[in-house]
Amino acid sequence: MQRRHFLLAAMAPLAFGSAAAPAYPGRPVRIIVGYSAGGPTDQVARMVAAKLQERFGQAFIVENRAGVGSNIASEAVAAAPADGHTLLLAAAPITMNRFVYQGQKFDAEKSFDPISKLSSAPGVLAVRPGLAVNTVAELIALAKSSGGISYGSTGLGGSQHMAAELLQRLTGMALTHVPYKGASGVLSDLIAGHIDMAFMTATSAMPNLQAGKIKPLAIAGPRRLSGLPQVPTFAESGLPDMVSDSWNGLLAPAGTPARIISQLHEAAVAAINAPDVKDKLQSQGALVIGNSPQEFRDEIRQEVAAWAAQFKHLGRALQ
Repeated sequence: MQRRHFLLAAMAPLAFGSAAAPAYPGRPVRIIVGYSAGGPTDQVARMVAAKLQERFGQAFIVENRAGVGSNIASEAVAAAPADGHTLLLAAAPITMNRFVYQGQKFDAEKSFDPISKLSSAPGVLAVRPGLAVNTVAELIALAKSSGGISYGSTGLGGSQHMAAELLQRLTGMALTHVPYKGASGVLSDLIAGHIDMAFMTATSAMPNLQAGKIKPLAIAGPRRLSGLPQVPTFAESGLPDMVSDSWNGLLAPAGTPARIISQLHEAAVAAINAPDVKDKLQSQGALVIGNSPQEFRDEIRQEVAAWAAQFKHLGRALQ
């Protein structure tokens, strides 16, 4: 009898601890997006939020806080309570911004607990229609023989600029940078032939690529795109280190309980693989990922290290 009482007493704290863990989510969840409504990252956030809301039976509200290269949103989530009720739908620049903006109040590696990289829109190297090249090798040869070619980007320190800088470093090409205020200016001038080449996200450039208004040479991602099956990757073109990945992923504030991260990971992966979501993303040239929290953490760490090396090579601080 005494042994039975002892066992019951020993088990009581375990039962109490289990019951004490509150159900998640206990109230509406905010998904903060560092970009304006209607953009690629916002679209992913809203598709995933709708699926999470269905799964959990609780509101998942997308909140746009655009500005400072998405740093406003990142700082807000980094400072939020680590209880799973404030999440960040992050994009690739989060791993680069510490080298671009001074005084940011978060660390991409330490301020968040990764949930999953949801999707990836690899960069596409495209050239103006009249440029007499059809492969990366021909482009490199032309740049070296002609004394250089021009490329457009959305500005100093942006992903398009840094992708072109990486290509220049890997190949020794002579490139002249022409910065624009936005992606629309880059695209229109590339179509018009005012610049020779540009890196563009597959999601934004797909209609013009498929229509032949600009000419794709290579995909800066791990595999070919279903919407452009004839276009090789840079790895297939002999440049395996030429990677430019515009991804979106879900992050929580550092210290969020592991059980909540696990719940969110399972739900987010199911959401991104839902047939309607998957079809929509793939039609835009995006790849569905849905990796593990640890895989996502490792990728963030690797990207930060790669950007550190890239900016060190540039030999200047961007402000």
